[in-house]
Amino acid sequence: MSQIRVNNLTFGYEGSLDNVFENVSFHIDTDWKLGLIGRNGKGKTTFLKLMLGQLQYQGSIVKNVELDYFPFEVKNKEKMAIEIINELTPYIEDWEIIKEWNLLHGNTQALYRSFHLLSGGEQVKVLLVSLFLKRNHFLLIDEPTNHLDIETRNHLIEYLKQKKGFIVVSHDRNFLDCVVDHMICINNTNIDIQKGNFTTWQKNKQNQDNFEITQNEKLKKDIHRLEIAAKSTANWSDKVEKSKYNTTNSGSSIDRGYVGHQAAKMMKKSKVMEKRIEKAIDEKSTLLNNIDRNDALKMTPIQSKQTPIVVADNLQIQYEQTAIFDKISFEINNQDIIAITGKNGIGKSSILKLIIGNNINYTGRLKIVNGLKISYVSQSTQGLKGSLKSFARQQQVEESVFKAMLSKMGFSATELEKNIEQMSEGQKKKVLIAKSISEAANLYIWDEPLNYIDILTKLQIEEVIIKYKPTLLLVEHDETFIKNIGAKIICLEKKH
Repeated sequence: MSQIRVNNLTFGYEGSLDNVFENVSFHIDTDWKLGLIGRNGKGKTTFLKLMLGQLQYQGSIVKNVELDYFPFEVKNKEKMAIEIINELTPYIEDWEIIKEWNLLHGNTQALYRSFHLLSGGEQVKVLLVSLFLKRNHFLLIDEPTNHLDIETRNHLIEYLKQKKGFIVVSHDRNFLDCVVDHMICINNTNIDIQKGNFTTWQKNKQNQDNFEITQNEKLKKDIHRLEIAAKSTANWSDKVEKSKYNTTNSGSSIDRGYVGHQAAKMMKKSKVMEKRIEKAIDEKSTLLNNIDRNDALKMTPIQSKQTPIVVADNLQIQYEQTAIFDKISFEINNQDIIAITGKNGIGKSSILKLIIGNNINYTGRLKIVNGLKISYVSQSTQGLKGSLKSFARQQQVEESVFKAMLSKMGFSATELEKNIEQMSEGQKKKVLIAKSISEAANLYIWDEPLNYIDILTKLQIEEVIIKYKPTLLLVEHDETFIKNIGAKIICLEKKH
């Protein structure tokens, strides 16, 4: 076991007014399993790049282990999966690759297909196998669960339980609870490291936040009370001090020395109170800095006058005249929340695209109410560009409402002025979600909306769904989220 030591790390991007990290110091053991979390745009991927030495910084990062990063760049996607693994791990035998592949429950035949022909989940498996075959390296794993179906996520959980020595960036609460033994959180003002999984960290964070809120209120009251007392004491001192010069009798009835002594004593007391006020203000300034805003989001769903609004009877999607999943029948009524689950590549997204009007081959019957207003969130963020102002105009949503939703989801005033192509993947996904919840719609259709989305924003999205009860059809692989919003499940099974 060895350690990685970070000392006085300071980093900011060129042209930025604020540093991403400022005088950050900590150490970690290289056999820990660490989960890295933080709001989108807080610098998680930047932190991993700093660890890898890809960015210039002030301070020091001391390590005596090799680091590797996931996901690897695949330059030639035409090659077979096993050839790509061989290139990334040149000293590993094929039987070792197959053994590692089986731990992820991968289909061995997939190793001998071109990488670009594999599903998103299979491509992730190829890169993970390559990563863990680099033995004795400390691994930096950046969001491995994105696009993985529930079954594959569970395989990945079992896989990572057998490994050690990594930092994994993930926003999947169940995943983090199962695979990590330490948490790193990038806060507003520092980087916090704690022993335990996500649930342990969350309880500690809530306790710390509640303590700071209580302490802040107490200090506010103390400062107000002390200010009144200090002012009153100072006024009394001034009044008494002046009174000793307003008398012609310097005898025993009015002792100027005594009065002056009392005035000086009260003035000293006033000065002591002022120092206590300054101390309380200083203490108060250290509180609440890492408490994230958790403002409630808003939606304006519209109930259709007709219900059900969608009816599917013996529906099957066809690829090249071949059905890819068993026939399904379902209907969507007002305020239904329905999650479509199933393996990667089985046709979940195709059902959504069929309902929004794309040209998809299918058999069976699909009936959709005329004039239905649908709000759609795509799985992909490709092609998003330009300012938020122009995006809102193109999407015909109220700019002020749209930006207000982004602000509630953690966008700073500076980030609201960025062009979308300059944003992180999580921020881009928030743009799509903010657009959707800003729209009045009969039916919301979301395709893997939570990829790259930070945990705090997930909680906000859960709450807005529970509160406003939109009619919602979504594809999602986050089991905790699906359970919390009370979604009905449509599970697609492979056609036999």
